Amino acid sequence: MTHRGDIAGIHDALVHLASELERRLDLEGDLHDVPRLIVAADEANTTLRQLARYWETFRQKDDPKTSPAIAALKEALWVGHAARIHVIFDGRPQATVLAGAAHELFAKVILARLTADTWQRLAPMAGPAPKQRPHPDRFHVIQHGEVEETQAIRMTDADVVTWLTDPDDPTA
Repeated sequence: MTHRGDIAGIHDALVHLASELERRLDLEGDLHDVPRLIVAADEANTTLRQLARYWETFRQKDDPKTSPAIAALKEALWVGHAARIHVIFDGRPQATVLAGAAHELFAKVILARLTADTWQRLAPMAGPAPKQRPHPDRFHVIQHGEVEETQAIRMTDADVVTWLTDPDDPTA
C-alpha cells in the first residue's frame, strides 16, 4: 500500500498508474496471478482540480492540455476493471474535469446519510431517494439503476490495513 499526500506525489502515482494499466492490458486476459490494484481517491473533486492546476504550472506548449494524471485516472475508470484495477472515488464525479458523461464511468454508486437533493445529483438514474432508516451503518448501492440497501462492515484503521495488505489473514 502506498499513500501520496501532496499533489506532486499524486500526479506521479497516477502517471505510473497509466503505464501499469497499459502493462496489464497487454497481458491480454492472462491476469490470474496479477494482484488487484485499488486506487482510492479521497476528496476526489478537490484533488482533480488541484491536479489540473498543477499540470498548468509546468505544461509546455506542445504538451497535452489535459493533465496526464487526470487522463490516467479517467482511463482507469473506463477500462481498469479489465486489468484488475479498481477505483474508489470519494466525491461527486465532475463532468468538467472527467469530461463527458462522468456518471457512466462508475459501475456502482454507494451512498449513505444523504438528502433527497444529494441523491438526485449523485444517483439520478435510480429514481427518487429512498426513505432514510434509523439503523446505523446502512448505505445504498446503485448499479444499473437498481438500488440495494446493505450494511457496512465496521473496521478499525488497523483492520483495514491488514485487510488491504494481507487479505488472506483470518483475523482481518
